[in-house]
Amino acid sequence: MEEKVLKKNKNGMAMLLLFILLYIASIGAIIAGCIMVESGVNKVPAIILIVVGGVYALVGWIFFLGLKVLKPQEALVLTLFGKYVGTLKDDGFYYVNPFCVAVNPAAATKLNQSGDVAGDGKKLDLASMAGAAISASGSLETTNKKVSLKIMTLNNSRQKINDCLGNPIEIGIAVMWKVTDTAKAVFNVDNYKEYLSLQCDSALRNIVRMYPYDVAENVDTTGDGIADEGSLRGSSEIVAERIRKEIQSKVENAGLEIIEARITYLAYAPEIAAVMLQRQQASAIIDARKMIVDGAVGMVEMALDRLSEKQVVDLDEERKAAMVSNLLVVLCGNKDAQPIVNSGSLY
Repeated sequence: MEEKVLKKNKNGMAMLLLFILLYIASIGAIIAGCIMVESGVNKVPAIILIVVGGVYALVGWIFFLGLKVLKPQEALVLTLFGKYVGTLKDDGFYYVNPFCVAVNPAAATKLNQSGDVAGDGKKLDLASMAGAAISASGSLETTNKKVSLKIMTLNNSRQKINDCLGNPIEIGIAVMWKVTDTAKAVFNVDNYKEYLSLQCDSALRNIVRMYPYDVAENVDTTGDGIADEGSLRGSSEIVAERIRKEIQSKVENAGLEIIEARITYLAYAPEIAAVMLQRQQASAIIDARKMIVDGAVGMVEMALDRLSEKQVVDLDEERKAAMVSNLLVVLCGNKDAQPIVNSGSLY
């Protein structure tokens, strides 16, 4: 299905004035016919004027249904007796065949996103497609059936997904998208909003299960067979870009463009959050202790070298061992050391 943009129908104002004049003329014809009948003039022309004027007065409102008004970044997909005739995309006042019907199967679908909000400003959840019947005037239908071309932000509910190590995590994403091909969006899929929402959930699961929550050993996140340091927490930009590309590949046939995808929420699932917090704390303590020990060993080594170099004191191996032990206790202890001064000899 290829999109056909109608550009030669932006003559709504002229047609509106014409229809108003025709209505005035039909009323004038009825009045003139009645006057001619009452005056006893030839009744045949009078009857013809009354009939023609009355018929137009009864059915002339149908022509007003062909008037369409579009604001910037709006589109209207039109069909005539089931056949796609084209799309109005530019803002303006249009006139089309009054029997054309606007089509938008996603008009009544409300997602948790910008552009789909209730009257009080609160966002709505996914609603059913059942809606109220549209009146014959077509004004409500035209308003509800417009396809928005604006950039919208879809914020699906958080999902619980197992990462590549099997740890359950909760993650949420925000997807910025817009409609680029109205014909594909309306005719290639049943409901492009629901289709996008489902594809976002599917792509999120496909990408997240390739990564660990935090950096782990011997994990290949790129698929090249080489272990790397990719993780959901540390490589959020890369993960978001892969999610965007995954969604784009799925919604290409629906005429949608995924502009950007961002991770809005990331955390361990509640059932393992406390355990993983203890694990992270233990890992941080071990790393800190390792750094403290490395620094303490370097300081002890420097102290022994400086004492030997300056020939401040001549220490045998036993005294060196005692000094090393005392220095490590002072440098590596959690609390301030309380030294005991030995006034005697070690021997």
